[in-house]
Amino acid sequence: MADPTGVLPSQTLRDMLANGQITVTSPVPDDQVQPASLDLRLGETAYRVRASFLPGAGRTLLDRLPEFSMHQIDLRPGAVLEKGCVYLVPLMEGLALPADVSAVANAKSSTGRLDLFTRLITDNGTEFDRIDAGYTGPLYAEISPRSFSVLARPGLRLNQIRFRRGQAVLSDAELTDLHHNAALVDGPAHIDHGLGFSVDLDLGGTDIIGYRAKPHTGLIDLDRLNHYNPAEFWEPVRAQAGHIILDPGAFYILVSREAVHVPPDCAAEMAPYLAMVGEFRVHYAGFFDPGFGHAAAGGKGSRGVLEVRCHEAPFALEHGQIVGRLVYERMADTPDSLYGAGLGSNYQGQGLKLSKHFKAPDT
Repeated sequence: MADPTGVLPSQTLRDMLANGQITVTSPVPDDQVQPASLDLRLGETAYRVRASFLPGAGRTLLDRLPEFSMHQIDLRPGAVLEKGCVYLVPLMEGLALPADVSAVANAKSSTGRLDLFTRLITDNGTEFDRIDAGYTGPLYAEISPRSFSVLARPGLRLNQIRFRRGQAVLSDAELTDLHHNAALVDGPAHIDHGLGFSVDLDLGGTDIIGYRAKPHTGLIDLDRLNHYNPAEFWEPVRAQAGHIILDPGAFYILVSREAVHVPPDCAAEMAPYLAMVGEFRVHYAGFFDPGFGHAAAGGKGSRGVLEVRCHEAPFALEHGQIVGRLVYERMADTPDSLYGAGLGSNYQGQGLKLSKHFKAPDT
């Protein structure tokens, strides 16, 4: 009997760790395994490189590194990764995947909310964040701080990896049926190649609808949680006449109008909307684990936080404008733990919220 298709759950990830399909240089703490993904940890060394690059077919990253490396950094005492620079860090995890299992990576939520651009690279890689079925070899993180310089140490978890067997993306018809049975959003469902979500520029009870990163700030130690005063790093954003104008190059934290949830037998990934709706990007961190916003994990629907960067020209973003979509997939099996259910999940039941490094803003 063939193994079930779909996203592999937490219990299967533990089996993969035990049998060497996921290799590690240091023991894995229990909380590193998430319901449908595995957190990845920085190793002890970083390389400052002059440009982002991919190894390419038939080449390892270490083959290409001398072409781009500027200097080597020891992360063990803690090291500053400077805003505007690009770094490569070998990870503590590697892979020896079965021939029928592929993987995809994404930044963790807190990473995206810091505008800390992070991507996964493999040997022989021809694209970021995608790992072919059967891949055997090391993993590397490319890290580029965009808004804030950060202090990093070994073991820090900036990105995560999700494994799948086959393809199990729900069609629009299947997603429509799921919404009718489980009410995936707290209002009308806009389903078109996934579940559409829009931006909320009228939060009610406050005129602050988001935050914009300040251009010149201090350093953020990534191990310090609930520590920093938001006013030193962010300025509040207020809508005018139901819209805001995004400035090119600026980074914003906004929130979705819809409260969404992910049933225990599904996983979801946030995907950007079609580029024709405007020259901006609406997310860096895109995994939604089983149980996100779901009653079985103590949720009542959770908003999606939007990490927004405008590109070429100023753009007027309107209240209720659809800016992205959630693509749902079936799990190969229901995970033995759900997002928010005793996992210390930071963003269950969230609304507009900065990363866990900041104290709650004064309103």
